[in-house]
Amino acid sequence: MPSPLNYTGDLTLATQVADLDKALAWYTDVLGFETLYKVEEIGWGEVKTEVPGVNIGLSQVETPGVGKGPVPTFGVASVDEARAMLEARGVKFDGETREYPGMVRLATFFDPDGNAIMLSQSLNEQH
Repeated sequence: MPSPLNYTGDLTLATQVADLDKALAWYTDVLGFETLYKVEEIGWGEVKTEVPGVNIGLSQVETPGVGKGPVPTFGVASVDEARAMLEARGVKFDGETREYPGMVRLATFFDPDGNAIMLSQSLNEQH
């Protein structure tokens, strides 16, 4: 049953950053996302993820309020391979990769402002 709100299928995850240019560079250079646009006058930019219809909005603020709100979780084929690539680029992770047998492997890392992002690898054979 469709929602009465008539969702379009697009999703923008907004997050706060201290330096918009630095954040845009990190999200494109380190995570491989594509910059969609930047509006200097309002301190806002967006990057396109590899997930269809999902973008990350970057809002420049004086003091980012990190640790509040949902954690974007991106499914990858191999958490170990993705983690090794990100660690080689200096990305800080929150401890070891966690595994829930038969379900999922999870690894949490942080952008330069301390915003949490997670990698997820399904261990469900039906996935």
